[in-house]
Order: sequence, then C-alpha cells, then structure tokens
Amino acid sequence: MDQATLVLIKPDGLKKSLTGNILTRLSETKLDIVGARIVKVSRELAQKHYVMLKDKPFFEDLLKYLMGEYHKKKVMALVYYGEDAIQKVRNICGATNPEEADPVSIRGAYGRITTKGVYENAIHASANPEEAEREIKLWFAPDEIISELYPAKVAKKNVEARVWA
Repeated sequence: MDQATLVLIKPDGLKKSLTGNILTRLSETKLDIVGARIVKVSRELAQKHYVMLKDKPFFEDLLKYLMGEYHKKKVMALVYYGEDAIQKVRNICGATNPEEADPVSIRGAYGRITTKGVYENAIHASANPEEAEREIKLWFAPDEIISELYPAKVAKKNVEARVWA
C-alpha cells in the first residue's frame, strides 16, 4: 500500500553535518521525496508536534531540542511517499532510544542520550498512518508537496506576508 511519512532531520543531525549520510541511508528505501523544506521550529510547532508527550517530565527539554536551542536552530522536514513508506523508513531509523537501536541504523550510528535523558537521535519518522497525516499537515501546506496526499481546498486568506523586495 502506498503511503506517506514525515521525516525530520533534527538539529543535532544538521549540526553534525549528517544530512548527506542520512539521506543516503533513506535512499535505500527507494521511496520518493514529495516534499522538503528547512524550518526554523517555533515553540508552537514543537508543542503541536510532540503533543502526545506533553505530560512527560522531559517535555520542556524535548521542545528546546527540536527548536534547536542545543544545536542549530533548524530542522530539515521531508515527506517520503511509496509502498510501505512508514515501515521502510522506521526500519532504517532504528529504535527511538539510541542505546537500543541497531548500530547500523541511523539512530544507532548517530544518536545519543544527554545527561538530562533527552534522546538526541538525529531523526524523526512517523509511527503510523494517522500520525503521518497529522504530522505532514502540521509541517507542510498542501502546495509544498508535489503529490495530492490528502484532500485540500482553496481558501482565501487576508494574511500579511513578506515578499521579495
């Protein structure tokens, strides 16, 4: 079954210049990249992304981590699409806990646990189709993805935006 999944190369992955290595590993999945952008993560976006962990004692450190307060203040967000995308990406990423991840996985090779207990695991991958849809819609607008993944509509907004001078 064709499906989409969100992948985030987190601030520690960008700081350590692991982008090329991670993208090379992900290319083993033979999936298509249908969306990509560099994002400066706001507190609001970080809170929405990790909403399911809001009651955990490490939540604040997790937000700071994703917002880049410990590393670079940016994340590379990607949408991969194709046959069994979620499982293929998660297999290459490895276990969330870097100490439990297979050493040849992305998290096993590049992750670490900080002294505060935050998993700096270099990458995020959606856990299931419902989470993938929620996360993709959070990180991308419909026109930032080259495939019609989910129903969209045209909406007129009176929004002030920066434009090139």
